[in-house]
Amino acid sequence: MIIFGLNISILELILLSVLAITFFIQLFFYVFVYSRIKGKRKKTIVDQTEPVSIIICAKNEEENLKLNLPNILNQNYPDFEVIVVNDCSEDNSDIILEQMQRKYPRLKVTTIKPDEKFSHGKKLAMLLGIKAAKNDLLLMTDADCQPVSENWIRSMQRNYSQGIEITLGYGGYMKKKGFLNKLIRYDTVFAAMNYLGLATLGMPYMGVGRNLSYRKEMFFRNRGFASHSHIFSGDDDLFVNETANARNTAVELSPESITLSEPKHTFGEWIYQKRRHHTTWPLYKRLHRFVLGTEVVSRSVFHIGLLALFILNFNWIILLSIFALRLLIQLIIVKKALKHLNESDLLLFSLMFDIILPVIYIIVNFSNQFRRGKKNKWK
Repeated sequence: MIIFGLNISILELILLSVLAITFFIQLFFYVFVYSRIKGKRKKTIVDQTEPVSIIICAKNEEENLKLNLPNILNQNYPDFEVIVVNDCSEDNSDIILEQMQRKYPRLKVTTIKPDEKFSHGKKLAMLLGIKAAKNDLLLMTDADCQPVSENWIRSMQRNYSQGIEITLGYGGYMKKKGFLNKLIRYDTVFAAMNYLGLATLGMPYMGVGRNLSYRKEMFFRNRGFASHSHIFSGDDDLFVNETANARNTAVELSPESITLSEPKHTFGEWIYQKRRHHTTWPLYKRLHRFVLGTEVVSRSVFHIGLLALFILNFNWIILLSIFALRLLIQLIIVKKALKHLNESDLLLFSLMFDIILPVIYIIVNFSNQFRRGKKNKWK
């Protein structure tokens, strides 16, 4: 078959068509979704400082509480409280919290005692923390997280103009040495490029508990975690997936709004974390699963299609041009997003991770299919 002066077989034509489709799908995500991770702010920013309640659930977090809690308690904000839910800790968390309460009047502690007859996940601790909050505006983070700025609270609360009930922020991971650290951080950045970018387009589908804010009244109006209480995970992403929409959700992208967490130190620990997080995927809204699945599949098929045509000895100039064009678009847009989220050192690694991560996602999802019915611990 002769097309544009090239002798193309049926198989090559099919592969070339698939390559073109996946290329344009990828082009859409980079140009219209990922490019929205930038510093321009909306005009609907409020100036007032509304009282805020920060909720932190802690299970055996003695060292993290000593390290990170002062950074939160010393925030530059006039009216806030910090509620730590000490969830059945067996270390010295209770002693550390008692000592800190004497120094910081803003700190409140709610304790859950162990009960051999009753097991629970993080959602119960979250619920108790929310009930204990005296303010309507809530801000969530984890015990192993710390804000990068003393203006974290101020940044996350300034989006609450009329009608806004949820604010999504970026929760990254601390920079450490090694390949695994870069893989974890890029996976986190790329996930943020998806959920923050799509939220700015009016399709919020998830948030992360490391940096998430919403109104207490909205939480109880939507019956909290009731619809997914049987799943250990999902206190952040499933709640947002169920309650967020284009009208009630804001995205906070200022550098001062970022939080950083301690990353996993072994590949096995990280994969276990990924498997636990992915248990919530089947409960996402169908449209969200379709959009996200389309991105991952199109990325994988694009690379496979290129490789297959190369093996078939297809015109290398055309293949190189297609690859180079996508690569150029990817580098330009990802570079801006990484710079804005203070992850610029990941740019060159992004080329490798762009291929590796879809494979990991597929393996994790298949693994979870065989683990259905098995419970995961929240900590």
